[in-house]
Parts: sequence; C-alpha cells; structure tokens
Amino acid sequence: MSQYRNPQNDLAMQQQGQVEFDGKRLRKAIARKTVDHNTSMVRYLQTRIHKRRPFVQPDIGYSLSILPPLARQNPMECVTTKFVRTSTNKMRCPIFCLAWTPEGRRLITGASSGELTLWNGLTFNFETILQAHDCPIRCMSWTNTESWLVTADHGGYVKYWQSNMNNVKMFQAHKEAIRGISFSPTDKKFVTCSDDSTVRLWDFYTCIEEAVLRGHGADVKAVDWHPRKSLLVSGSKDNQQPVKLWDARTKRSLATIHAHKNSVTDVKWNKLNGNWLLTSSRDHTIKLFDLRNLSQEVQIFKGHKKESCCLRWHPIHEGLFASGGADGNVHFWHVGNTEDVGMIKQAHDQLVWCIDWHPLGHILTTGSNDHTCKFWTRNRPGDKMSDKYNLQTGPRTSEESSVVDKKGSTEEISIPGLDT
Repeated sequence: MSQYRNPQNDLAMQQQGQVEFDGKRLRKAIARKTVDHNTSMVRYLQTRIHKRRPFVQPDIGYSLSILPPLARQNPMECVTTKFVRTSTNKMRCPIFCLAWTPEGRRLITGASSGELTLWNGLTFNFETILQAHDCPIRCMSWTNTESWLVTADHGGYVKYWQSNMNNVKMFQAHKEAIRGISFSPTDKKFVTCSDDSTVRLWDFYTCIEEAVLRGHGADVKAVDWHPRKSLLVSGSKDNQQPVKLWDARTKRSLATIHAHKNSVTDVKWNKLNGNWLLTSSRDHTIKLFDLRNLSQEVQIFKGHKKESCCLRWHPIHEGLFASGGADGNVHFWHVGNTEDVGMIKQAHDQLVWCIDWHPLGHILTTGSNDHTCKFWTRNRPGDKMSDKYNLQTGPRTSEESSVVDKKGSTEEISIPGLDT
C-alpha cells in the first residue's frame, strides 16, 4: 500500500528546509545549452573523400556543415567569441587556474577556497567537487602522457592526482606560493616557480629536488618547459631580469631577455613549432620572440588597456593565441597581424586569471576574479551577433544599434571566419 503524502505537510517541511528530492515526484525539466562537436567531426570524416561541398549560407540550418578547427585552413574561423554559459561554484570565490581533461570531456577549475571542481565539457553543468588543498590553488598541469594531474597551492604544497581524481602524493616544494608548473618532454622531471624568487627542478617519481635555479630578484610568476628540449623559460616581477632562459641539464642560466618595462605575468612556448616564445606583462603588451634570434622581439601585440595576465596558444593553429587582461577583456591574436583578430569586451567584470582551450580548439574557457568560469565557442551560421559580448566583433546597421534585447538577440547574421 502506497504511503499518502499530505501536501500541507510538505509545504511546512519545505519552509523548514527539511524536504529533499526523493526521485518520485515530477521535476521541472531544465534546458541546458550544449556545444556538440560530434557532428563537425563526422562531417570532417565524410568530406575527406573528394565531392561537392555545400557553400555555407548564413542560416542556422547550415550548422551541420561546420567543420572542426583541425579542418579549417583559416585560423580566424576558430576565434571563439560566442558566449555559451557561466559556471559558478556554490561557494563563490576567485578561479585561479583551470585545465581541460586530456580527452576534453570535463573541465577542472581550481579556486581560492582550495577546491577542485569538475564541469561537464558538453553541457557545462556541475559534476563534482572535492576539497583538494587547504589554501588557494594557484596552478595545475597535466603530464604529457596525460596520466597525471599536478596541482600546487599558495602554501607551497604540490599534489599528484590520478585521472580519477585520486590523490596519491603530497609534498612541500616551496615555502611561499607556487605560481607555475611545467613538465619535461619525457615527464620524468618537472619545474616549479614561486614567490620565493626561485625556480626548482624536481624528479617526478621520487619527489626529490634536483636543483634550485636562482637569478631573479623578485617573485617568479611563470615558468614553461620547452616542448622538445631541456630548455626552461621563467618570467619574474624583477624589472632587471624579467625573462630568463635556463638549461635543465647544467642547471645554469643561458640568457636574460630584457623584454618588458614591468612585471612579467606569463610565458608560453609554442608547442607546435617549438621556436616561438610569448611573454605578457603589466606594461599592457605581449611580445613574441624567436628562439633562433633572441636579440629582438619578432612582434609586439598592443591592445590591452590594463595589464595582460594570461596567455594560451591554440592547440591546432600555429599562429593563433588568446590572452586575458586585468580589465576583464579577452583578446584573440594571430602572428603577423598588427591588431587583434577578435575581442570579447568585458568578458568578466574583474581580472581574468586563467584561460584554456578545449583539446579540439572549438571552446575557450576563462576563469576570473569575479568568481565565475565562462565558456566561449565559435559562432554558427545565422547566429545573432548583437549580444553584449559580440558588439565589437562586426559592423551593425543604425537600425540594429537600437535593438539589443536582454537575451542578446539582433538582426545581424554572420558566417564564422567571414565577418569583417
């Protein structure tokens, strides 16, 4: 005999906060936004055989004809300015670092509360959360074999995680906050940098410190290991020696690059060609260097109105990269172009701490000091362009300029990669 439930009792218990969902009552359906890459991958596999390809018209019905970034020759078609979703932890706090899982199914965010949060990479909803550290998580990095995740916190501790988020190792690497982690091409070694002005080299398997690289006169904010060589680059708050190159075998400094007039916030090697080095700084600029000639920068990228905080090369297109700034803007750049090729104005209300591309390159994620993590993707054929994020990405008519509703709709349509 089924148990009778009195609605009045349920209402009283709800007011007292004692009722939990028991799975037996109907619940209102929630429509979740999603970015499904399966269709584009199938279309790419089908079009490998030579045949007539339909011209993509500015209509939502042609979304099935969109190809993944690896099939596009024009990098500008992979600029991700379309807002998808905002993800916020129950305990609101700044997001200092984030990383996609190697297969791209989930996004992992590290917060100032010491929590690691896993978000679904398809529907962007919350999956699970765990208290990983006792203090803010400052950086994280996957090994090149994609088997281990290493996180570091503000207290100087490093933790090893398996792909199922099982913690198997913890040790103290620095006495102050760790700002960066990077692995050698073989994954046998990794390097950390800290506010204690040092760069330290570690054996991954034994957790033994192999070398302490001293040379910076202030906090070391970023470090990156060359994708194929025993070469390290570090960026510091020290104005006298802002960027230094190190030999991981001899443990000595190779060169000092006087690149910026203010603190260096991030450094990144290009993993596709191994020759390009990007540096960002509080002097509002991003500079590109070539390893084969470090005497002068190859190009200077100017566009940030405040300091440039983070960088990330696109995983597919060699010359495309994104940067986040203290003004909350996200810029997209391409090597050889004097100006940015795309921009998300006011992507966040505060400083953008971290950015990362999906392994396929069709989604960009950003973490900010405004307690949110946001997902961005490519515009589809026929997408509306006058939402508050896309106002700066294309021309609008005078009639459209007065029609911007709360949901971000407009009358203009755009083809990804063909808007001017």
